[in-house]
Amino acid sequence: MTTSFELGDKHFSVELPENTDILQMKGADKVADPEAAIRDCLENPIGTESFSEIVRKKVDENPGGEAVIVISDNTRPVPLKGEQGILMPLIRILMDGGVKVEQITVLCANGTHIPLADSVFRDMIDPAVFSLGIRVVNHDCLDVDNLEFLGYSKSGTRIEINKKYVAAHIKILTGLVESHFMAGVSGGRKSICPGLIGEDSTFIFHGVPNLDSVYSDDLILENNPCHEEALDVASTVGADFIFNVTLNHNYDVTGFFAGDMVKAHLAAYEKVKDSVGIVNSGPYDIVVTHAGFVGKNHYQAAKTGTAAMPLMNKDSYLILGADCIDRDPIGKDTYRQVLPYLKGKSTEAFINILKSPDWTFVPDQWQVQMWSKLFKIIPQDHFIYYAPQIDEQDYEILSGVNGNEYLPDENKYKTLDSNIPLFLQLSLTTLIAKLKKEGRENIRIAWMSDGPYGIVV
Repeated sequence: MTTSFELGDKHFSVELPENTDILQMKGADKVADPEAAIRDCLENPIGTESFSEIVRKKVDENPGGEAVIVISDNTRPVPLKGEQGILMPLIRILMDGGVKVEQITVLCANGTHIPLADSVFRDMIDPAVFSLGIRVVNHDCLDVDNLEFLGYSKSGTRIEINKKYVAAHIKILTGLVESHFMAGVSGGRKSICPGLIGEDSTFIFHGVPNLDSVYSDDLILENNPCHEEALDVASTVGADFIFNVTLNHNYDVTGFFAGDMVKAHLAAYEKVKDSVGIVNSGPYDIVVTHAGFVGKNHYQAAKTGTAAMPLMNKDSYLILGADCIDRDPIGKDTYRQVLPYLKGKSTEAFINILKSPDWTFVPDQWQVQMWSKLFKIIPQDHFIYYAPQIDEQDYEILSGVNGNEYLPDENKYKTLDSNIPLFLQLSLTTLIAKLKKEGRENIRIAWMSDGPYGIVV
């Protein structure tokens, strides 16, 4: 059978055996009239007055006050342009309410991710924002001069948040609410923590104990220490208004959620819970999938690795293809620094390294810890990973099997989009033959259509 999938704006198809189980999240219908839905959402938000009324009161209080609109970086497909775009409707209401262009800043909540280039912003954001001359800037978690100390969280985090946001008279958060393998779901409070905090403030939020918790998982908020820490930190500065969306597998908006930071976010969370679930029909001998829109580097692909875990046992194999279009297809230097400590080791041995008194916390170690969860389920040589942009030297530090081993010699280490479906197909065919040779019968194969977005329940 032939099935199709998307990685960003690229479309692929792959041939799978006829007996493959196609696992797809329930999904949700797209909003039929986005412009009307946006108007209604901003006029009738959840838990707050209308956005125009909030702006009117804020301008009355301080006519010269600054407005900051926080956006996500390019790892999240938040609609910031087009008929589904959520940015310009906010800006128009601000301007109609008397806020001048020079008082408005669009602030990208990069968290600890790499700052975005201007060209990336121009690709993501409605061109009207630039035509108006509105500032668009990155948050830099390493720029301590642009952080403001606000005290300590309940768990002891030193709370430092972007000064521009803290000082803003009108604070607005935008974002996408989707399942998240640490914090339960993204969006809401995450625009501030980790989006706008300093690097040092991530050490407890992303520390070993928090990520080791069984509650730090997709779609879990109750007792989730990552969610509770994010909400605690975000609440120190708060937001006047949030505007979040939920999406389906075609990246169409399925819901607009505006208003109070907690109440509107919880409403979006309920929508996500209802739409992303996949019935657990595992375990499978082989699970095949892709890293989705978010898998722009190896760091982000960890989300797919953990999403596939419930479908496997110790004898299963995972085949994962990605399109790592980031400037660095692996991730930041700190992530690279930790990856070799996992390669070839058991999860327990790796966690013991992180817990050792001799270990100094390294930013981004959290994502390697998330990869280590996968290897609690399957051995590292049962995980086959491929992205065309990763060179031979970089594969040496990655846990698992180098997917180039399954490509024809003339295709190996070539940056060809066509290598992605070719890898998926050839590695699957080879694995099936291997398992049959070993005497395994009735080989069960699953295709996770939605990559990291479909959550096994």
